[in-house]
Amino acid sequence: MKKIITTAALAFAIAFTGCSTVTAPKIEGGVAVEKEVAAYKYAAHTTLDDAKAKLASAGFEVVGTYKADAGTTVLFTNATMKADANKPLRALAAVGRLLVDDERKQISIANPIYFNAAFLQKEYNHASSSAEYAALEKAFGPLKDSADKWEFDKLGSYNFMIGMPYYKDMMVVGEGSTSDLVAKAQKAKGTTAVVKVGEDRYVAFVQLDRRTNGFVKKIGTQNGQLLPWAVLIEGGQAKALSAKYFIAISYPLLTMTEFMTIATVPGAIENDLKKIFK
Repeated sequence: MKKIITTAALAFAIAFTGCSTVTAPKIEGGVAVEKEVAAYKYAAHTTLDDAKAKLASAGFEVVGTYKADAGTTVLFTNATMKADANKPLRALAAVGRLLVDDERKQISIANPIYFNAAFLQKEYNHASSSAEYAALEKAFGPLKDSADKWEFDKLGSYNFMIGMPYYKDMMVVGEGSTSDLVAKAQKAKGTTAVVKVGEDRYVAFVQLDRRTNGFVKKIGTQNGQLLPWAVLIEGGQAKALSAKYFIAISYPLLTMTEFMTIATVPGAIENDLKKIFK
C-alpha cells in the first residue's frame, strides 16, 4: 500500500511540475513561441553610447536614460510599439527597457515578448512583438535567456500568489486634466521621460525617493531596469502598476521570503508617486 501511495505521489509531482515531457513551441499569430519565456535577454557588454547607437540603427528612438545601481537603464520606443499600446490601460507597453549592466559586464534587455504579453493581454500581437525582438537581436547580436522565466500562456493573467494584485489592479496616484498631470510629471525632480502614446495618453518615467529605491539592492540589481517607475496618464488619471505586481513580474524567481524583506516598499512607492501628482 505504501508503495502505491508513493508511486501516485510521484506521478502527481511530475504532472504538477510539468517535467515529464518536452513541449514543442506553440504557434501564436502564426509565429512560434516557447512554452516558457525569459523575462530578460542578455547580450555582450558595450558602452552606453554604443547601446544607444545600436538602438537607433535598429529603428528605435531613445527617450531617456536613468542611472541604475548596476549601470544605466535606457528607455526606447518606436511608432509600432506606440500604435500597439495606444489603447486604454495598455500604454505601459509602448516603451522598452535595456540595462547597460556595468556590474556584470552585459547588456540586459527586457524581453518584449514577455512584458508585452503581460501588459497587452488580449491585445497582444505576437508577430509585432517578435519583430521588435528580432530587431533588438540583430542590433545586439546573439541573445541568451535569463534564468528568470514564466509560462507564456500565464503572463496575461500573472499574479504572484492568491490575494496579490493583477496587472489591472493599478494604483491611482493623481487626478486632473491630462495636461496638468503631464506638467506635474515633467516638473518633478528626476523625471527621466514623458512619452506621448496617443492624443490623451502618456507614459511618464519618474524617480522614486532614494530610500525607496534601495529595495533593488536587496532583491537583485540585475533586474534593476524596472526603475524609473512608469506612470500611465490617461482619462484624467495618473495610474501606476501595483508595486506588488510589477516587482514580482520583474523578478519572477523572487520567493515569498525575499518579498517579505521589502514588505514596506509597495506602500512607500505609492506615497512617492502621490507626492508627484498631488
